[in-house]
Amino acid sequence: MAYLGTQPNDVKKNIGLYTPSEILQLTKDGSWGGSLELIEEQTFSGVSSVEFTDIKENVYDVHFIQVSNFQHNGANNSGIRWLLSNNGGTSYITSGYQMAFFDLDTGGGTTDNKSTSRAHFQATNISLDRDTNPTSRSAGYYYLYNAGNSSKYTFQTNQTFSVDTSYNTAFGGAVYTTAETINAFKFDDFGAGFNLYGTIKLYGVKQIWVT
Repeated sequence: MAYLGTQPNDVKKNIGLYTPSEILQLTKDGSWGGSLELIEEQTFSGVSSVEFTDIKENVYDVHFIQVSNFQHNGANNSGIRWLLSNNGGTSYITSGYQMAFFDLDTGGGTTDNKSTSRAHFQATNISLDRDTNPTSRSAGYYYLYNAGNSSKYTFQTNQTFSVDTSYNTAFGGAVYTTAETINAFKFDDFGAGFNLYGTIKLYGVKQIWVT
């Protein structure tokens, strides 16, 4: 039976019909479904990788990752990759990914990218050359699903926007096709030896369920 309202402190794990005062109370204390809880924020400069090794996968079914003010000093059109870990970041998984995303660029038309065999999640083409265009930055966001569920595949959706000699936006998704618990991830330079600059925030997405 759906919750019909009267006791805000008892409804945090239920869905149903809420009174306006209960919605206000749940929003104020951060318990309303869809609200974000900041897990970790990293601002970095001149690093080759950015790791998140405590993602609270046992708490959240969905994670939200916000990338802002991002640049690297690699070649133009050098993307960054996103790797998952099942052992807290001791090592990272480099097989078993599939992806599809669409790339739209004002300087080069559109590109339909897809693969059923990848060594990483594509973090799309966040592809600025920091040396030649130091005032431009890129941004993007990602959703990560099922990281803590050992019986489901882990997958992601994303959208990014970047500026170099043209404007580029990319969006799509990917899946890691082994059902296991994922408890860490990192963004890196593909081992290419260039540096990353920017800020990444990791959030857990709160949800309210019927119990």
